[in-house]
Amino acid sequence: MLLRRDRAMTAVSIVLDVAFHAGRGTTVPAGDIADRLGEARRGIEPVLQALSRAGILGSTRGPRGGYRLGRAARDITLAEVVSATRPSDAEEEPVATSPSALQTKVVQPLWAELEGSLLETLASRTVAELLRRAAVEGLERPAPEALNFAI
Repeated sequence: MLLRRDRAMTAVSIVLDVAFHAGRGTTVPAGDIADRLGEARRGIEPVLQALSRAGILGSTRGPRGGYRLGRAARDITLAEVVSATRPSDAEEEPVATSPSALQTKVVQPLWAELEGSLLETLASRTVAELLRRAAVEGLERPAPEALNFAI
């Protein structure tokens, strides 16, 4: 089935937010991600967990916890991000009990073809490319906190 647009866009937005806001050695709290995306924290938790299980995001628990990229932005494709959050076959929308011949022989193959093209395009795009696009649009990444060595 074609990708669920809302879930796929949320996953890509989350990964981009983490890549954009996490500094070296720092994490981005889930609450901050939810606020910037205009989503409820409970609503994005399943997506964050799926991205963490797939190794796209790394997480740290505790009061200073949050999320960071699991590997370099140039090594994370958008296809991986979307695939990590796709529903399993059991969760897929049910197919009509007796689809017509037109559905079976024309519409369903077309949908499969379109989904294949979309996944192929997503596989050629990386999170690093999205970060470059953000820079072109004039979006500035937050400055990392200065190191503070107190003795």
